[in-house]
Amino acid sequence: MKIIKRATQEIAKEEAHGGSGSRKVYASPDLLKSTHFEMMTHGYLPAGKTFDWHDHVDIEEIMVVVKGTGEVHDEDGVYEYSVGDVFVFPANTRHKIHNPSSDEHEMIFVRVRV
Repeated sequence: MKIIKRATQEIAKEEAHGGSGSRKVYASPDLLKSTHFEMMTHGYLPAGKTFDWHDHVDIEEIMVVVKGTGEVHDEDGVYEYSVGDVFVFPANTRHKIHNPSSDEHEMIFVRVRV
């Protein structure tokens, strides 16, 4: 079989952003040959927590909101997110993601090297 199949329930959650949340790594460079692909993850942001200020050096990031309503911050402002929203973070752009609710939020992230 040339296709790689992974069951999400068998992928372990790991700590993300210094313990403010967690993630499952669905795909990483060890599974692909692309030199531009960085990672695809499923992020979990607990109630009241924040993926605090950070950037991705020379990496563009795409976020698709799967569960929850919260806030994305960058140096220019605050933007609400809800299920189905897609955010594109240009490389080297400082941002944070905040969950002000009482429920865990979920996002899919894809990172690509520029």
